[in-house]
Amino acid sequence: MRILVVGGTGTIGQAVVSKLRKEHEVITAGRTSGDVQVDLTATESIESLFKKVGHVDAIVNASGAATFKLVEDMTPEDNLVAVQSKLLGQINLALIGQKYLRNHGSITLTTGVMKDDPIPGGASAALANGGVAAFVKSAAIDFTHGIRINCVSPNVLVESFEQYKESFRGFTPVPVERVATAYVKSVEGKQTGQEYQIY
Repeated sequence: MRILVVGGTGTIGQAVVSKLRKEHEVITAGRTSGDVQVDLTATESIESLFKKVGHVDAIVNASGAATFKLVEDMTPEDNLVAVQSKLLGQINLALIGQKYLRNHGSITLTTGVMKDDPIPGGASAALANGGVAAFVKSAAIDFTHGIRINCVSPNVLVESFEQYKESFRGFTPVPVERVATAYVKSVEGKQTGQEYQIY
């Protein structure tokens, strides 16, 4: 398979790419790194990405930004970061990318534990995560030509827990390898409309 991984140089993305490259051709994309560049907050940038990459068998997104700030301190502008990147950015990747997906292709997006298990300052990210999960569940029944769509919801990672432990007190971090396996399941499996929660 020919697979596009957006966010392929991040912690999760690298682990996903490492697993998929064993059997597939993988193209990585990122804002400033990867084989090709893309800004998920700009639809013209997503269009340009697919014009460069061409048709693929699977699209994986392991990226998305959000502002972490207490709701009492948050402005609408702060909230827009998650809305434009993690929510609309991923949905637009799916909407535009579907035109470049071969029959029986798949789309895998990313949500996160915060929509199910809140942390201080995580409301904006949780909003985006919830929106993506709802979109995936509903969009799955619309796709034809065997196209599938799923998302992966990771917990805080073992590999980055030291950096984020103040926000995730009492959480049990998960290894990135386990999270990456869920993306492989989404790409290589047959399920659709699923959210793989790795908690």
